[in-house]
Amino acid sequence: MNAPARPSRRSLLLATLATLPLAACGFQLRGVRDLPFATLYINSDRYSELTAQLRRAIEAQSRTKVTDEVTAAEAVLDITGNVFEKIILSLNSAGRVREYQLKQRFTFKVRTPTNVDIAPPSTIEVRRDLTYSDVDILAKQQEEQLLIAEMQSDVIQQLLRRLQAIKRNPA
Repeated sequence: MNAPARPSRRSLLLATLATLPLAACGFQLRGVRDLPFATLYINSDRYSELTAQLRRAIEAQSRTKVTDEVTAAEAVLDITGNVFEKIILSLNSAGRVREYQLKQRFTFKVRTPTNVDIAPPSTIEVRRDLTYSDVDILAKQQEEQLLIAEMQSDVIQQLLRRLQAIKRNPA
């Protein structure tokens, strides 16, 4: 049996040279986000898809733990609104829809369990354009669902960045 081939010095040198531009441009993986609180309660429908995704994202991308009880939390994330809209952007010459705009408006605020505001009410708005065709109805429905999932993910990432940016006043 042949032993596995070891990489040559030349291939190691080429691999090192290939990664050098990434280091020079400041590229780094997202890593762990430092949120300004150790525990967080999400004040929303516990069984909604958004709450589940948000909970997973916070616990996977930060050291913050999401609690099931308000009293055990250092901060409370109040989700005050999450609205999807589908707006007609343009019509073709026959009067049929040619293009839609999908819009998601997510509103929230962050407070302590004793109702002292940590961050004021804020809104995250995400939009995507969707071309439409009567010929490809099933494909366009799938594309719309993919865009909605992408928008939801985008909202969660923006929310995490905003939570990370909160400045806590020492009590």
